[in-house]
Amino acid sequence: MGCDGGTIPKRDELVRTKKKKEQKDKVSEKNFLWRHCSITQTPLSSPIVACGLGRLYNKDSVIMGILDKGNFPEVAKHIKNLKDVKELQLTPNPVFNASAIKGDSYDDHLSAPYICPLVGIEMNGNFKFCFSWSCGCVLSERAFKELKSNLCQKCQKPISSEDIVVLNPVGDDIEANRKKMEERQAKLKAEKKSKKKVETNETPLEDKKNGESKATSSKKQIPGENGIKRPAAGSLGMQVPDFKKTKGSYSVAQDPNASTVYKSLFTSSSAAKTQDKAHWITYNPFYN
Repeated sequence: MGCDGGTIPKRDELVRTKKKKEQKDKVSEKNFLWRHCSITQTPLSSPIVACGLGRLYNKDSVIMGILDKGNFPEVAKHIKNLKDVKELQLTPNPVFNASAIKGDSYDDHLSAPYICPLVGIEMNGNFKFCFSWSCGCVLSERAFKELKSNLCQKCQKPISSEDIVVLNPVGDDIEANRKKMEERQAKLKAEKKSKKKVETNETPLEDKKNGESKATSSKKQIPGENGIKRPAAGSLGMQVPDFKKTKGSYSVAQDPNASTVYKSLFTSSSAAKTQDKAHWITYNPFYN
């Protein structure tokens, strides 16, 4: 059927070749990593945090995941609390215009909302960016290498090579970030153990210093009924001056420290003994 006009089919029309695999657009993939949260895939908005592996997150997403008992996706399973992330101190790009990004217009993928404050290059994924775990300041890798200083050039806080974490790492940088994160966690655990040992060593010394006061304040206990111990009569509670007033031998009328007005309130006073009427407690108007 067909071929009435003398058409001859070619080989490429008859032989089907294996199709090439679809390749991801590297530019769009980079833009997605640097502009979206790794947990919720929503656009990044301040405050922005990063973990020890260099991944970017919205702080709200991290807090919601922690409150949800660590219900994180696989990329953020290593986050247990807010100590596992660091809030980033980013430098905004004065040229970037967020309102210009629309779905029906051209979007400049090379333009980024943040830049390096020293070199001025944009944080769009074409250049390596790092941050210091001690202060959270974000600089380009070029700035860290060229300056080679023990102080952060943005906030002037001390930093070290172990604190520098590469953002959105690729290749060998992933293992380097993981190694630094594990060393940092091991160091924190060792510091906690050393603090506990110091506290346990200090407590016996304090007990020895306060040994005399504890010996004087110790109470003698006498076993009573049902095996319950009660304090002896010569214990510290029985030596309080106010407690002696509760004994039967104490009399307000014979107390030299009590005033005459205070003594007149009791039946043991001379005025109460000589009065004709009954005492005010037992007084009854029908019979007195």
